[in-house]
This record gives sequence, C-alpha cells and structure tokens, in this order.
Amino acid sequence: MTLKVIQVGLGGWGQAWARDVVAKNKNVETTAWVEIDAPSLEAARKRLDLPAERCFTSLNEALDTVAADAVLVTASLPGHVPSARTALLANKHVLMEKPFAPTVAEALELVELAEERGLTLQISQNYRFAPAARAAAKAISEQKVGRLGNINIDFRRYDNTAPVAENRHYHIWEPLLVDMTIHHFDLMRLVIGQEPVQVICKTWNAAWSKYDEPAEGAMTITFDGGAVVNYRGSWVSTGPQTNWTGEWHMEGEKGELLWTGRGELPESVELRLLGEKKTEALELPTITNLDRAGSLAAFVTALETKTVPETSGRDNLKTLALMFAAIESAKTGLPVNVE
Repeated sequence: MTLKVIQVGLGGWGQAWARDVVAKNKNVETTAWVEIDAPSLEAARKRLDLPAERCFTSLNEALDTVAADAVLVTASLPGHVPSARTALLANKHVLMEKPFAPTVAEALELVELAEERGLTLQISQNYRFAPAARAAAKAISEQKVGRLGNINIDFRRYDNTAPVAENRHYHIWEPLLVDMTIHHFDLMRLVIGQEPVQVICKTWNAAWSKYDEPAEGAMTITFDGGAVVNYRGSWVSTGPQTNWTGEWHMEGEKGELLWTGRGELPESVELRLLGEKKTEALELPTITNLDRAGSLAAFVTALETKTVPETSGRDNLKTLALMFAAIESAKTGLPVNVE
C-alpha cells in the first residue's frame, strides 16, 4: 500500500525533505504541497517542478482537495502545532520535524489529541538513524562497560563566517539548545537508556559571535539510572570540528565507550576496557534508511504494522522537556528538574 501524504512547509529544509527524502521513498506518494507564503510556494514549485494544481497556501484547502492518509510537517516551529492540530482533527496521521512544539503544554495537547483519535503522531529525531548511534546504544544495553557513570559530550562547529544579513541561523531562537542540542538530548536518551531528571545549564555568546542569542553552552545532566552527562556545545568554536553527533566518551565500571558519527570524520564506536591500552572497534550495523529517510521509513512501518513508532509524540515529550529545562536553567542560573 502506498502512503498518501500532504507536505506542509517548503522552505529550504522542507524542499530538501521533498527532493531528497520523500521523493526517494517508493512507499510514499505526495498528493499535495502546502506553503503559507505564496511567493515561497511559487519559488519552491518551480525549483522542484511541482504540479501547480496540487500546491496550496492552506492545509485545509489541500485536505479538501486531495486524498491523503497523513501529513508531513516540515514548516518552521511556529507552524508545527497549528499544522499538526489541523491534520489530526482531519483524522490524518502526522510526521513532524523537531522540535515538536514551542511549549510542552502544546506538545502534550497534540499527543492527547492523536491518542483520542487513534492516530499516529511521530517526531523526526533523525540522528537516531545512524550506525554509530545504534552500535553505541547496543553496547550500552549489553553492559559492555557495565553501569554508567560519567559521560562527556563535545560538539564543536565554526558557523560564523557568513555576512550577518545573509544567514538566518544567526537570528533564530536558541540556536544551540533548540536547533542543535535537541538532537544530542534525544541521543542521550537513546544511547544511555535512562531518562533525565535534572539539568543545570549555562549559555553565552563569545565576543566574536555573530549570533543574536547564545551560540555556546555547557551543562550537567543527571539521569535516573545514575549516569551524569557533561555537555559542551558551540557554533563558534575555533577548536577542531567534531561530527554532528559530537564526540562521546562514556565511562562505566568496566571501561569506556568512545564514539562519534554523522559527519566528515569516520563513524566509529570503540571500546576500551579498564586496564587496557588499546581500544576494540565495534561492528557498525548496516542501516538501509539513514537520517531523515530513516524517520520516514519508520513512520511508514508504524502505520503498516499498526505499532507505536520509537519516536512517537508521547515518547518525544521527554526529549522536549529536557530541552525546555535546559533553557530555563540557562535563564535562571539554577538547576531545573525535568518533568
């Protein structure tokens, strides 16, 4: 069965979804494209060679015009909740980009609406669909390093060269915690296999930063199974660039797991047991659908098998809650419980 989808949001990221992800999935057919800004819609239509009669500036109009089983929300954050709510009220399943919603309360509203109507609501946490992340999660679940203790994660990029007027990234809300670290928050939950209970966070802008809001941050996150994460992230670091997943050093009672992935440096997971000088390279799994393609494939599978996807809206509330707790801690300077 082919899944019929309406896609909402055709900015640069949404166009990449349409061209590089959705169009390449043989189990998905896009029946309409929606973009509320008419000039942007027309530009995207021409760039992607979309049929004009199936391009709309209103999701309601698209729903009234074409057949669809689901709605893919790739709009910017302000469009997430309105688009998802409209889709769910029309009894359509929803796959949407992260972050889920601008507040936990609004996210919970969508989760409950989907559950009331028996619909699937999935969040695309695309960093989960990568070999190193899966291999690391497997090694931890198999107790390769025993009980976890201290975990250090470093993310470094220098995204500070473009003219200020030309780079929208410099002007978005919480460019580190919301745009980037939410990926790492979600990977923490996946790989560590525990849930966060408290965070203390500090964010700032370096003197040379072109960002309006803090582009750098450091935090300590305590998890319910005893693991403690020390995290450092930066969009303006002049140090060696890391992969997008960052550099992970996970210490346990039996030794240390070192891993990285998704980037220019080789993807790898290495185990060093206590007292050993050499590391053992762990086998990486073969993943057919990587990154966002993995999110879409998981969505299709969940609907076909009538199962709950790994990154369901309900599950993703925990990732979102950690993100907002970190933001609150950065603003108040106090530890914040993750609820």
